This record gives sequence, structure tokens and C-alpha cells, in this order.
Amino acid sequence: QVRLVESGGGLAQAGGSLRLSCQSSGILFRTYPVGWYRQAPGKQLEFVASVTAANNTNYADSLKSRYTITRGNNTNTATLQKNNLKPGDTAVYYCYIQWSQVDWGQGTQVTVSS
Repeated sequence: QVRLVESGGGLAQAGGSLRLSCQSSGILFRTYPVGWYRQAPGKQLEFVASVTAANNTNYADSLKSRYTITRGNNTNTATLQKNNLKPGDTAVYYCYIQWSQVDWGQGTQVTVSS
């Protein structure tokens, strides 16, 4: 059974940084693309970033200057480094892994205060 567990969310000040982690189990992590979406209050789910098995990254245009996604195949973990946080980054962040289906984590709340 595939399981994804996010961590690292919380309350941060504008201009600060947070690092989110997504720990996977039950799947050959290094074989599949993984990534992050977010959902702000009252808004639709929004793509944030992804990284392929070959370590190619893709970002939402509005976030690429501040966010960095990495993967640790030895630790089965995907990490999202978020810098220069803005109140607009407030959202629940979900990681996913894409294999024959897409599996999601339960989400981690990020709240950025001005």
C-alpha cells in the first residue's frame, strides 16, 4: 500500500522560509515522478512543482524563483524548499506520486503571516 506523509508545515513570517518533506513508503520511490500541489482557502488545487525519476524539475511559473523541489531516492523523500514566503503562500500543501495511478498525502498546512 502506497503511503505519503507530509511534514514541515506550520506558521511562518513573510520573508521567511519553510521546508516541506514528503516521506513515501510501499512503492519503489525512485522510479516515479513526485510533486506538490497546494490549495489555498476558497481556491482550487494549484500545481506547485514536480520532479521526475530522472531528476528533471518543473515549477509553476509564479513560484519557480522561490521554491525548490528535490528528491532523495535513498530516503524515499521529496522535499520542497520555500523561500521568501508571502501571505499568498498560505495553503494546504499536498505531495503526490504518479505511478499507475496518483497517490496523495494527507496534506500539511502552511500559514504565512504578514
